Amino acid sequence: MTTTKGLEGIVAAETSISSIIDDTLTYVGYDIDDLANNASFEEVVYLLWHKRLPNAAELAELKQQLADNMAVPQEVLNHFKTFPINDVHPMTALRTTVSMLALYDDAAEDMSDEANYLKAIKLQAKIPTLVTAFSRVRKGLEPVAPKTDLGYAANFLYMLHGKLPQDIEIEAFDKALVLHADHELNASTFTARVCVATLSDIYSGVVAAIGALKGPLHGGANEQVMKMLTEIDTLDNVDAYINEKLENKVKIMGFGHRVYRKGDPRAKHLREMSKKLTTLNGESKLYDMSIRIDEIVTGQKNLPPNVDFYSASVYHSLKIDHDLFTPIFAVSRVSGWSAHILEQYANNRLIRPRAEYVGPGMQKYIPIEER
Repeated sequence: MTTTKGLEGIVAAETSISSIIDDTLTYVGYDIDDLANNASFEEVVYLLWHKRLPNAAELAELKQQLADNMAVPQEVLNHFKTFPINDVHPMTALRTTVSMLALYDDAAEDMSDEANYLKAIKLQAKIPTLVTAFSRVRKGLEPVAPKTDLGYAANFLYMLHGKLPQDIEIEAFDKALVLHADHELNASTFTARVCVATLSDIYSGVVAAIGALKGPLHGGANEQVMKMLTEIDTLDNVDAYINEKLENKVKIMGFGHRVYRKGDPRAKHLREMSKKLTTLNGESKLYDMSIRIDEIVTGQKNLPPNVDFYSASVYHSLKIDHDLFTPIFAVSRVSGWSAHILEQYANNRLIRPRAEYVGPGMQKYIPIEER
């Protein structure tokens, strides 16, 4: 057996959901650039789950199913009010309440294809409601109920802020959701597949994935990017700040990727949205600072920005609390998690790798009085 730290370079599954080949990301064979420029998030959800784009009737049906299932049991919403709010990270709250959703689903243990697909719809629909409700409750506000006549991206922003979003805000958020929907066998997706390969239920798989996404090396990078931009504060401070970090070999969050070598193809779309939104909101310095950081890090270290870097200023411009950036990742990525979970169920084998033992050799038990 050959040991590979972090399973780097190991092919652990076959999938027809997404691919990363020669720095090109595709969903079911569609280039991410094509989808980011043309598809709505709901179309992408359908594509990931059905392996084809929907026609108009199928898309309308999925949108209606999502809208009809966005409401969350009141008991779950009330549970937010029992949290020690000031000490709870939003990802912890999301992990807990997604697990709670299973308690209120009569079909939670039904492993039929039909039941699992319906649970995927429920999870996709309810996670935005959980994220926005937690955000409001911790500020002393009441959750805002979803509107069945709004699209997925618009509903999230409406439930978060309690007012209808502008078209440019909907466009930006919808595009961000498209770009984050799936990413081959990343850490959280692999975690979800390992979990359900035991034939555990889909709720358990998504809870496991959320636990993996919570880590700063996976889902938390854009929150750290925004923290960095806040610390730098002005364009004049960028060079000194970044050069000091590089000289001290401190990792600059939002740059580099385990898989991509020439650059993350998703980053350019969020860079453009960052430019539009920061200009609209009178915070163009965030975009200008980001561009300068990009120039320095890419130029000196040949580490292009990944999807997290420009998404930070996009979400900030949408007036989203910085610690909600990772839960928003989950709002989108549950589409990919669900696709992979359903694919795992359809052709399952228990995932059980081996480990290389590096401890001491054959030892003999010594009675305690002789130790």
